[in-house]
Amino acid sequence: MAVQVQMPHLGESVDEGVITKWLIAEGDFIEEYEPLLEVNTDKVDTEIPSPASGVLLKILVSEGTTVQAGSVLAWIGEEHESPLDGDPESQISSTSTNTTTTPTTTHNVETSTRMETPAPGRDQELGFISPIVARIASEHGIDLYQIIGTGKGGRITKRDVLAFLEADNKQVLDVYIASTPEPTPLRQNEVLPLSPVRRAIAEHMVLSKRTSPHVTTVMEVDLSRVVAHREANKVAYTKDGANLTFTVYFVASTVAALKTYPLVNSSWGDDGIILHKEINIGMATSLGEEGLIVPVIKNADELSMLGLARSINELSNRARAKQLQPEEVKGGTFTITNHGTSGSLFATPIINQPQCAILGVGAIQKRAIVIEDAIAIRPMVYISLTFDHRILDGAIGDYFLGKVVESLLSW
Repeated sequence: MAVQVQMPHLGESVDEGVITKWLIAEGDFIEEYEPLLEVNTDKVDTEIPSPASGVLLKILVSEGTTVQAGSVLAWIGEEHESPLDGDPESQISSTSTNTTTTPTTTHNVETSTRMETPAPGRDQELGFISPIVARIASEHGIDLYQIIGTGKGGRITKRDVLAFLEADNKQVLDVYIASTPEPTPLRQNEVLPLSPVRRAIAEHMVLSKRTSPHVTTVMEVDLSRVVAHREANKVAYTKDGANLTFTVYFVASTVAALKTYPLVNSSWGDDGIILHKEINIGMATSLGEEGLIVPVIKNADELSMLGLARSINELSNRARAKQLQPEEVKGGTFTITNHGTSGSLFATPIINQPQCAILGVGAIQKRAIVIEDAIAIRPMVYISLTFDHRILDGAIGDYFLGKVVESLLSW
């Protein structure tokens, strides 16, 4: 009997994923537990094993499609065997799902009485509503009946909702065009297709800038004591199987500042500011041309310097090797981005929503500074704090960043 291949739950809070690559073709034989396809969730690629041995009878979901956990992706069975009775395609719940009802008119906001956001899943009039579309609509009070979907079969996509938010006139128009046609590119221009990672980064960054008012403050730090401590302890850490990087010091100093000013370890909520008890530090890690990913050090305040070094080394190495698990990029309460690795002196990073702030670390350079009316050469670095002005005022932001500076100066 043919066996269904279903989209698994890849994490406690992972509801959907993008099919990035089928590893075998229809008609090919595969052994149980061998990798069958790759799925991307929150910029993490995961191989999905085959649930049984047999021939891949039919692929129901094409590459690049977003599917919900539990959706049927394919059928595996004996050669020449047919899938189970019934239309298997009707069991798919994905962003490519056809809907039988396509909105043909918009509903004026003054006369519509259906302002409650539909729950994720199938809606009799709107068709399939993905969890992320439902969440964005709920957060911004959007009536989905006001949007004409541009997805397959008239489905409302995440891009349609974001386009609606970007409209200058937030009042519902009698006729609303969810997307504008792109100009035909010149022949000599090359169009690079968007990878799931690049698309996720773009959507998250645009959403962050739209969600919270960003303010950035910058301070300068003399890292003489940090450099001396690192030089004195590098060999010992190496013997313990850890590389003592400068990132360890910035994470440890950030943890100290978050414990002193817990308001920075928070998120904005409709009912008030949410103070997080756990201190989970995200580290923005470059993947080269493929973009970046933010693995999270869980409960960083409970780790020693050696524990931080080991955790940072392991997460960074596995991030670059694309071996992270979906849960390892979730749950962050504060993020650090070391843009100085590429030579940048200082920057204004974008907040990793729904967090309150992000710390930027510039390149470490030896510079001439004045100490007690004398010129001295010191290893200096600019650090910046970009914060949500809804939660923090300038003074608190400066106090927090000043605490990071104090910790680095007094190592």
